[in-house]
Amino acid sequence: MTTIDELASVRTGDKGDTLILGVIAHDQAAFERMDRDLSARRVAEHFGLDAQKVTRSDLPLLNSFSFELSGLLGGGVTGSPNLDGHGKTMSYHLLTLDI
Repeated sequence: MTTIDELASVRTGDKGDTLILGVIAHDQAAFERMDRDLSARRVAEHFGLDAQKVTRSDLPLLNSFSFELSGLLGGGVTGSPNLDGHGKTMSYHLLTLDI
């Protein structure tokens, strides 16, 4: 097994209650592996979400993917009692995913 951390970097953003994770492959081989093995369903399961709450967008010219995780931020920055309302630390959780 290989972790996402070994294949890519991850950046995080937020829009209201939606967490956005940008996954940028280190090289073409890593992109191809993640294209095959890093599905929206796998990401949803890793974060404990229903699969319908995660959307994957492919950005092949950038060797990247964008994942939108709806409802993960507990109401968003101004509505969430969570310490990390922006979800910045969530990128580290994705880096631990084995594929």
